[in-house]
Amino acid sequence: MSQEAIRVALDPKHFDNKARQWDSNPVFVDRAEKIAAAIRAEVPLSRNITALDYGCGSGLLSFPLKDVLGQITCKATSAGMLDVLREKIAAQSVTNMTVRQTDLTADPLPDERYDLIYSSMTLHHIPDTAKILSVFHELLTTGGHLCIADLDQEDGSFHGSEVDVHHGFDREALTALTLAAGFVKARFRTVFEIVKQQETGERAFPVFLMTAQRG
Repeated sequence: MSQEAIRVALDPKHFDNKARQWDSNPVFVDRAEKIAAAIRAEVPLSRNITALDYGCGSGLLSFPLKDVLGQITCKATSAGMLDVLREKIAAQSVTNMTVRQTDLTADPLPDERYDLIYSSMTLHHIPDTAKILSVFHELLTTGGHLCIADLDQEDGSFHGSEVDVHHGFDREALTALTLAAGFVKARFRTVFEIVKQQETGERAFPVFLMTAQRG
């Protein structure tokens, strides 16, 4: 993929333009709730846990988890999405969510460390999968959990003409990258299916949750 294609795929303005309508999509809301439920089933959560939501968007995944976690730091590159998230936090008087505009693939890493990092439908937008997994490993406390929700590998039909970096992930290949980054106990479960209408009819695109721990 050319550098121009990568730039377009990662352009925060792409999501800025969609931010105000994001929460009105019932598929996005349902997907986030299903992923949050899967995280609760896979990871022992408590109010003592500090968490990072990377690629947080409008916070659809963090809001279902906010009452079972301690401090949540929400980071993304899209200013428009983060503006919406700040408004939601203020409107609901949420006290344990902090918002920061950050690109962990380019910006200096923060000093803080987290007990849990979760991310939904973000990994396929990041060109260097191995690098971001290494960053996640560095930002986790020993024994901390990583939860990644994303698409299973597909043929590029999911985004159609929209430029994208990865067409989902092969689970075995992603497991290998995750273990190489220093994680252990990587495991997968299918948590959602996104159904799209295509020329040949409806097609379901599975979404997995990968859970691993920092070794």
